[in-house]
Amino acid sequence: MMIYLDYNSTTPTDPRVVEEMLPYFYEHSANPSSVHRPGQEARKVVEEAREKIAKFFNADAREIYFTSGGTEADNTAIKGVAFSQDKRKKIITSKVEHHAVLTTCEYLAKFGYEIVKIPVDQHGIINLEFLKDAVDDKTLIVSIMHANNEVGTIEPIVEGAEIAHKHGAIFHTDAVQTAGKLPIDFKGLGIDMLSLSGHKFYGPKGVGVLIARKGIKFDPLSHGGHHEHKKRAGTENVPGIVGLAKACMLAQVEMEEEEKRIRRLRDRLWHGVENRIKDLKLNGHPEKRLANTLNFSIRYVEGESLLLNLDMHGICASSGSACTSGSLEPSHVLLAMGLPHEIAHGSLRFSLGRFTKEEEIDKVIDVLPTIVEKLREMSPLYKR
Repeated sequence: MMIYLDYNSTTPTDPRVVEEMLPYFYEHSANPSSVHRPGQEARKVVEEAREKIAKFFNADAREIYFTSGGTEADNTAIKGVAFSQDKRKKIITSKVEHHAVLTTCEYLAKFGYEIVKIPVDQHGIINLEFLKDAVDDKTLIVSIMHANNEVGTIEPIVEGAEIAHKHGAIFHTDAVQTAGKLPIDFKGLGIDMLSLSGHKFYGPKGVGVLIARKGIKFDPLSHGGHHEHKKRAGTENVPGIVGLAKACMLAQVEMEEEEKRIRRLRDRLWHGVENRIKDLKLNGHPEKRLANTLNFSIRYVEGESLLLNLDMHGICASSGSACTSGSLEPSHVLLAMGLPHEIAHGSLRFSLGRFTKEEEIDKVIDVLPTIVEKLREMSPLYKR
């Protein structure tokens, strides 16, 4: 039996989402830009999905731009705003952002942009005083994630947006980890741009959204056609868009109860391993944290070895972001939070989801202590 506890990396597509998508692969597969009847029917489906998604996030339908996922949405927001003007040359982000944001900002440094990275405290919360001092009339955009993908810490984006707006800067948030998990009121948050991805909350891979407030100017990344209000050339992914809308509708109904159930399972997992393994450190804010995310460090062991041993027991977890899984460097998030390299190297992330069962959590509680004991016996640093 495989136990999947890597939902922050990706979620299984909900069967109800798949069912909703299936007709648009074959029976209703026309191009939404075609003028014939099947094409116009496809266009109607796309626009209906846009309306549903907009309503779910309390945005206007015209503010919804479909993308291939969160990475493209982040790139479109930051590069698009940067390339649409040449007056403001300062971009502010945080040290714990996803690489889709950090690498994009580093790329723009080649074009003369000053990149400022806000530090965080030991829980991963951004330093708002630092942000206040950093934002000025040269600042173009501030990009702060809604919640961290590795440790689950929820950031104060409302306060961040208020600070940015005092100097006329645009505020963007990467909400890839919160869409479908937390209620998101785009208008109520007072932000300007928001990125999300379907596959993070039981929708299909290959589809995402950039929500951009009316009046925000940004250039497209791709050129060719008139699609997405001339902001993203290319034929729309109709099955994916339909699936994303269905995932939003399911979240609207099930999110509140799902959050309670998952939080209970997460806390069961933490208390279970905490009582059976010594020298653990919880990473992330103890309260202001996603209900599904549990990240902790185990002293005297290495995260890669933990993952391999868990995998041999049929347990899927992570030691950080899936986008950096090929790297042996410790998590930049944990290092930014002040963890020493040797402790950051021993981190594990369990992220739970819709299909996680209590017996699966209990299996991890049974298996993990034995794995840790075996690996510590091999460590020259470990002393009984």
